[in-house]
Amino acid sequence: MVALFVVVLWAAFLVRHALLMIYVSGLFAIGFSPIVRIIERQKVLPIARRLPRWLAILILYVAILGTIALVFVLIFPPLVHQAQALWARIPEMFDRVQEFLISKGLLRQHFTMQEAVQHAPGGSGDAVATVAGAVANVAGGIFGIVTILILTFYILIESSNLRQSALRLFPRSRRPRVDAAAREVTEKVSAWLAGQLLLAFIIGATSAVGLWALGVPFFYVLALLSAVGELIPIVGPIISAIPALAVAATVSPKTVLFVLIFFVLQQQLENHILVPKIMSRQVGVSAVTVIASLLIGGSLAGIVGAILAVPTAAILQVVMSEVLREDDRRPETRADRRA
Repeated sequence: MVALFVVVLWAAFLVRHALLMIYVSGLFAIGFSPIVRIIERQKVLPIARRLPRWLAILILYVAILGTIALVFVLIFPPLVHQAQALWARIPEMFDRVQEFLISKGLLRQHFTMQEAVQHAPGGSGDAVATVAGAVANVAGGIFGIVTILILTFYILIESSNLRQSALRLFPRSRRPRVDAAAREVTEKVSAWLAGQLLLAFIIGATSAVGLWALGVPFFYVLALLSAVGELIPIVGPIISAIPALAVAATVSPKTVLFVLIFFVLQQQLENHILVPKIMSRQVGVSAVTVIASLLIGGSLAGIVGAILAVPTAAILQVVMSEVLREDDRRPETRADRRA
């Protein structure tokens, strides 16, 4: 049994990426299932009294992908325009920075842009490898997203059969409790998705107001980027702040400083107040559990671990509460009396 356990553990380690995609797909299926049920029972379209499940899932997918496409349509044209303007001003800004450093004695001689790129770490010699690695990572990410969407679709289609098969693993007397726990897990994961969307809306709205007050152009697009970046823990807010800083650089250095201070304060508020409060209210886990799960998930699996930390903590909370409730209901034995 020990040897079999070691073999199974080693096999799970070898296929850990596939298991992670299956777990993410399962979480999405659990979170989307209440929405799919609402679409199934809709009364707007006079097609049928109850829509087929596959059609309800397709409607949900079309709504999600349509929203993402709309975001890209709104984001790219103004960002390309601003990027071209920023690219035209980079040499002038580069010269200004060098003159400032030379006047302060921090730089001895003046460099051209080409010389700076050649002397930079990972410069021209590693450029091809860097670009190839970036393209491979993007392609792998797209493939993983498509795989998760397809697997989530089939899990939602087979959710009833999968649920009944899982319940058969438990004795008949415990199946009602297991089924109730599974429903509670579904509610918590769905609440987690709703909480993520609420956080994205709050960050997007505050970013729009703040950037507008600071006089940053295209503040509505940059706020939309902030809302999307909020869905990615740790690096998402940092990545979404870079375009705002780049656009602010076309206004003035003082604007860049104010925008940087604004995003730092916003993230401090989000990390220490909004996320613990909203997630504890939506998912039903304490603020301590939310912060601890984010730290542990980020340390174990980076960005993906931070994304999955809160729903995983909610699932473990349900499981542990059921286990502890079972222990409380267990009759007291003679060993327990002696203890």
